[in-house]
Amino acid sequence: MEKQTLQVVTEFVQAVQQLNFEKLGALLHPDISWEQPGSNRFSGTKQSSGAVFEMVGGMFSVSENTMSLADVKTIAVNGDQASVVLTWKASRPGATLHTDNVDVYTVKDGQIVAAKIFAADIQQEDFFWGN
Repeated sequence: MEKQTLQVVTEFVQAVQQLNFEKLGALLHPDISWEQPGSNRFSGTKQSSGAVFEMVGGMFSVSENTMSLADVKTIAVNGDQASVVLTWKASRPGATLHTDNVDVYTVKDGQIVAAKIFAADIQQEDFFWGN
């Protein structure tokens, strides 16, 4: 179980870094539950991979396509869950985002079925993403 969890999550973050949307679509369960923190336009729980892709598309739009997963620091696995410490960067006129997040993913049958995102600097994220 842990080997599959590590493999799926590693492939997922690599696909995020490479902007490989086909691979991302294959790794996210269609009915994923994705919890995005904060009080900004992207905060809240998404209940499908389509809603997750819509959120990410909005993030690319707001960041003028500058959003990037700059670093994956740690992937730690416990059973069907993995916690990932990573760094996001983005910029737009009047604001810069450079923050660490801890993402917790749950993997079942080779797909991510749940994601809970923790932001190290939620005020920075809320300011950058706006309402």
